[in-house]
Amino acid sequence: MTFDQILGHDAQKDLLRRALNSGRLAHAYLFEGPEGVGKRLMALALVRAVFCENGSGCGNCTACRKIDHNNHPDLHIVEPEGSFIKIEQVRDLQKELSYRPLEARQKICLIDGADLMNPAAGNALLKTLEEPQGHTLMVLLSCRPEALLTTIRSRCQRIPFSRLPYRLLLNVLRDRLEIDDREAHLLAALSEGSLNKALGKDRDFYTQKRPVLLKRLLGLSLGNMAPLMELAQEIAEDKESCPDFLEILLAFYRDALLAQQGRPENEWVNLDLKDGIRHLATQTTDMLLVQIESIEACRQQIQRNVNRQLAIEVLLERLVA
Repeated sequence: MTFDQILGHDAQKDLLRRALNSGRLAHAYLFEGPEGVGKRLMALALVRAVFCENGSGCGNCTACRKIDHNNHPDLHIVEPEGSFIKIEQVRDLQKELSYRPLEARQKICLIDGADLMNPAAGNALLKTLEEPQGHTLMVLLSCRPEALLTTIRSRCQRIPFSRLPYRLLLNVLRDRLEIDDREAHLLAALSEGSLNKALGKDRDFYTQKRPVLLKRLLGLSLGNMAPLMELAQEIAEDKESCPDFLEILLAFYRDALLAQQGRPENEWVNLDLKDGIRHLATQTTDMLLVQIESIEACRQQIQRNVNRQLAIEVLLERLVA
């Protein structure tokens, strides 16, 4: 994929193009921003432009085809093994980078999920960043740059990536998926500017599972705890979708807040659940704000690896109280 084929991020493209054209690429970059907005695509487009035999990332030369098939000998990609990037992976990378490039003018390393380096791995990588080799370019990708060592961040040129604009995402979804305006609006609003989320596994979660979960939530009562415990267990056991559930909860309660304040329906996300939104909107503003704060608190607790089921149970009790 070339720079021109990447959706949005025009300022980032211009910065990298200028650096390429002037021959002044930094020795290390940190692409930072939300997950799924195009950081890895941009990194691979940069690799193409550097390695391309025609100097354009054409996609047709031998070097570009090798990058597309992930078998270029001078491109090294490091990703988490399990939950972390381990020191052994960094040491293996350092060994590879100590050799001269085989086919290209330089070696390039992509570290995807750089914030998942354990402390030992981060300190080991720091040595490479502090003593860069002239034939090496490193690109770190992170959705949580604050989790990286301060010294690592300071030795990289940081390029921030933002969420894709709602209107741009909406138009792309209409064109690519050939879906109606309501579904395109739902996916664009809930995917938080991430085309990956809108087109990937999250699409079915948003369109199929979301309304079922929210209707079950509306039917909960503290007078009958069994359904509440059952829903909490189901959500907690689906580790991958648990954060998405909290996102749709936030959107649902924000819709209720908008409805209560008299905002037009076209500003709501969950247009297929208008009755449920209006029902929530009968609560006081203070109550809705407390519930939204409870959802945010639950999300932060789960990010800190607390007991998911317990956190979800407490949250549901607060929402239906």
